[in-house]
Amino acid sequence: MFVVAGVTGHVGKVLAEELLGQGQKVRVLVRSTEKGAAWSKQGAEVSVGSLDDQALLTGALKGAKGFFTLLPPNYEATDFFATQKKTADVIGAAVRASGVPHVVMLSSIGANHAAGTGPIKGLHYLENVLRATSVTLSAIRAGSFQENVGMSIAPAKQAGIFPNFLASADFPVPLIATKDIAALALKLLLHNPGKSEVIDLVGPAYSNREVAEKLGAALGKKLQVVDIPPAGAVDALMKGGLPKSLAELFAEMYDAANKGLLMPAGDRLEHGATKLDDTIRQVVGNA
Repeated sequence: MFVVAGVTGHVGKVLAEELLGQGQKVRVLVRSTEKGAAWSKQGAEVSVGSLDDQALLTGALKGAKGFFTLLPPNYEATDFFATQKKTADVIGAAVRASGVPHVVMLSSIGANHAAGTGPIKGLHYLENVLRATSVTLSAIRAGSFQENVGMSIAPAKQAGIFPNFLASADFPVPLIATKDIAALALKLLLHNPGKSEVIDLVGPAYSNREVAEKLGAALGKKLQVVDIPPAGAVDALMKGGLPKSLAELFAEMYDAANKGLLMPAGDRLEHGATKLDDTIRQVVGNA
């Protein structure tokens, strides 16, 4: 039995479907019976609740061979990190109490740093909480998601621009497709490495100027890259609809990227093969 959290998201959904497709027993965690109905039809066991419910999670993990987890962001929380910390502590307590032997965690490049990385800070905390349980931990530190290009569709369509928060729009950054994260998670769950490790996962590298050109081509328009200086990042993000607290978090993450803090620092490095062009076609088609 494998337990999969986050099945309403890109990574967890693909992972659970692949496990079921290979005839594995799967138990999914969902927040409502409505969301669980489709998984029941596919042959999965369903546990209804949240990762904040220690009793439910402990019960769901009992007897499982492996557990895929993430740290779902609550962008409506008044204190983002405090909410992350609370969920991480519940996950750690449930892992310890249940005795599940192997956890595959979706982490992030930059999670080796304890602070100064915006929303990634919570993943650093969860990694260490899980290590303290003595479980075999496979922490996948993924690079920036290719699917994040979807956040640039609105300004592209409305104003013909592509906001760039990095120091240079011409600096190539590895971008990973979520289906490649799911593929690595699947491999790790099915073949427990037997020891805890951090796996950095990156994809092909693109500059933001290249991303803008590819997105523009998919939308049928030429986009202007607009450089956002660090001092203006918070205001720009707030104008894009984020509350100030979240804008400050993401501005800190962009600052960390500009300082070179979001770099591979794990035990080994894996590469995803999905091209950004394929992801953009899918994202634009679903927009």
